[in-house]
Formats: sequence, structure tokens, C-alpha cells
Amino acid sequence: MNKKINLKYINTLAIPAIIAGIAEPIISATDLAIIGNLPQHSAEAASAVGLVAVFLNALTWMLGQSRSAISSILSQYLGAGKLDQVKNLPIQAILIIVGLSLFILAITYPFAEFIFSLYNAEGLMLEYAVDYYRIRAFGFPLMLVTFAVIGTFRGLQNTFYPMIIALYGLVVNVGLDFLLVFGIDGFIDPMGLEGAAYASVTSQLVMVLAAFYYLYKKTSVSLRFSLPWNKEIKNLLVMILNLFVRTLALNVALNVASIYATAYGVEYMNAYTITINIWFICAFVIDGYASAGNMLAGKLLGAKDYKNLVHLSRRLTKYGFVVGFSLFVLCLALYYPLGWLYSNDQLVREEFYNVFWIAIAMQPICGVSFVFDGMFKGLGHMSYLRNVLIFCTTFGFIPVLLIADYYNTKLYGVWAAFFVWIILRALALIFKFNRLYVKRTVIT
Repeated sequence: MNKKINLKYINTLAIPAIIAGIAEPIISATDLAIIGNLPQHSAEAASAVGLVAVFLNALTWMLGQSRSAISSILSQYLGAGKLDQVKNLPIQAILIIVGLSLFILAITYPFAEFIFSLYNAEGLMLEYAVDYYRIRAFGFPLMLVTFAVIGTFRGLQNTFYPMIIALYGLVVNVGLDFLLVFGIDGFIDPMGLEGAAYASVTSQLVMVLAAFYYLYKKTSVSLRFSLPWNKEIKNLLVMILNLFVRTLALNVALNVASIYATAYGVEYMNAYTITINIWFICAFVIDGYASAGNMLAGKLLGAKDYKNLVHLSRRLTKYGFVVGFSLFVLCLALYYPLGWLYSNDQLVREEFYNVFWIAIAMQPICGVSFVFDGMFKGLGHMSYLRNVLIFCTTFGFIPVLLIADYYNTKLYGVWAAFFVWIILRALALIFKFNRLYVKRTVIT
């Protein structure tokens, strides 16, 4: 195995990616924790934040897959020693993404009340969700552009500057959350839920400005748009389309879960929102190693170094499992403090404590699944990733959820469905990787 691709080298990519990755869910978690401790209507406000986060995450993930597509193409060209041929690809991709995001903003903004009523939100929760979304929505195009720039850095095997960009956003968001939500007596009036939304949008603006600054100063990527279109633009768009459909299947599971949780009642929805936010934080920690797999797998494929590719998969499988198990132990140790951190409502905490163990028990399997998911993105197998998510959601998540709901298991059923879903994903990816690379590679 190439000595450069060892644990130390993997960690130089993975650890900054972990820090960058958890910044966004921590931003959402900060909003949730602060809003969940408002003196009045905290459960309704926190549930509204959760609904908007689910909807915006769905939009961001579907179009934000440009990050993985850009990274895949650049890393493969880097491995092949032909990076000069795709230096103008990122700026072309960014302009396409901006156009799509503005179009989606234009067609969702006027219908915010209708959209969140589809999640079974009503009354005060619906009112809060609409108000929060109509501010947060303006950060949507900014976040997508930041994702595209981060994908460019990853393609160049660099996770340091994405980490710095994410930390800027985190510091700004947390600071403004406290200032704007609660205010400062005599200086800033408390803005409540709207303050949290303004804090998020401001942090996203800071991140996109920092992203372009570092892209201009620290890389040779062109920021000047020019025609003709790069020869890889068609491949990029096909990758994005496949990942869009894949993420649509992913968000079917997340949104259906939110709809069912909301239907069970405000306390159940709030408990689900807390649990899924912690699950997302764990996922982004694991995603640091998935991102390393994305970058290194693409580079090794470009260099046609299949032997080291298989070695890489074995190392990352081990690391992903260990990280997932470590997260399980950590969350188990913090089981009750997390409930107190996120909510001052006793009923919400009780429902959270009832099901949180299921969400954290799956973390070692998540570690394996997410690592292979990242490698497949780097290898460019977007159509297979699409098919896996469609299959696992259609024949795993949905049937388990429906059966569980029939027996009135409420949030137990929701998280059991997620558990089955993640197991199927891991098995499908391991099977395919072995067929494509392991069997045809002689390992000495």
C-alpha cells in the first residue's frame, strides 16, 4: 500500500472535514436548543424550527450534491495528472447552481404556509414555521454556492479551508443567536424565532464570502466564467441529477418520518426533532472519513491504482465502525444531559429518552455505510447510489414505518424504520464494491 495513504494522511483530510461537517448541524442544533428554552411556546417554536430545518435540508441536499460531483471529477483528473483540463469547471457549475436555487426560492417562498401544512403543522406551530422559513430561505442560495466551493477544495484534496469557512459560519451564527433571540437589555430588543433566522442567514453570507476569498487566494481555479462549456459539464450534470434523485429518496424517508412524528403530537415532533438533529451531528462526524474516502478514492481511480483503492476501503471501514461505536458510547454517557440541554418541557424529554437509544445504537453501522457512500461518490458511481436509496426507502424504510404505525408504536417505529434502512444501505454498498474492485484485484 502507498505509504502516503495511511492513518495519519487520512486523518489530515478527515479531521478538518469532520470539523467542517458538524458546523452546519451544530448551527441548526444551536437554533433548536435556544428556541427550545424560550420562556413561552418553546415546544411549538422548536417544532417549527425542526420542520423548516427538515425542508431546507431536503432542498439543500438535493442541489448541494454538486459538492460531491465536483469533488469526484476534480479528484479523478488530479490523480490522472490532468487537472488543467477542468480548471474552469467549478465556476460554470456555481453559476448553474445559483440559477437553480433562485428558481426554487421563487416557487417555494409564496407557498410557505401550504408547504408546512403538508407536514401536519397547524395553529401556532404553522405560524412560527412560515415566519422562520421566510427569513431562512434567503440563505439557501448562499449555502449551495458554499457547498460548490467546498467540493472544489475537496477535489483538490484540501479540507483545511472548508474547515475554516465552516468555523466562521459557526462562530457568527452562535454569537448572533444569543444576541438576536434574547437581545441585550437597553441595546437590542429580543427577536425570538426571527432572531435565530437572521443569525443563520448572516452566517451563511459570511461563509460564502470566505469561500470565494480562499478559492481566489489559495487555488489556481479560475473564477472567470468563459465559454465554451467544459467537456465534463455534461458528466457533472448527469452526476448531479443522479444524486438529486438519490437525495430525493433520502428525503422521502426524512420527510415521511417528520409527517408521522408531527401527527403524533407536538411533544413527539419536538422529541423527534431533537433526536434527528443529534443523529445528523453524528452523521457529519462520520462523514469526515466518508469525505476522505471520496477524495482519495477518486484520486486512486484516476491513477488506476486499484490495489490501494481496496486497501483504502478496508482501512476506512475499520475507522468508520470505530468512530460510530465511539459516538454510541459518548451519546450513551450524555443520554440525560442532552435531553435537558435541548428542552425545558418534561413531556418532550420523556419521549426523547424513550427512543434516543435506537438512534445511537445504529451509529457503528452508519459508520460503515457512510464511508462506502463517500467512496462511491468519489468513484463516480452516482447511478448505483441513486438505486440503493430508492430501493432501501421503498422496500425497507416505508414498509417498516407503516407496519409500526399500524401497531401504534409511534417514535419507536420511526427509528426502527431508520435502523432497517441503514442496514440495507451498508449491505448493498459493500456487496457492489466487492464485485467491482475486490474480486479483480490481487492483494499481496
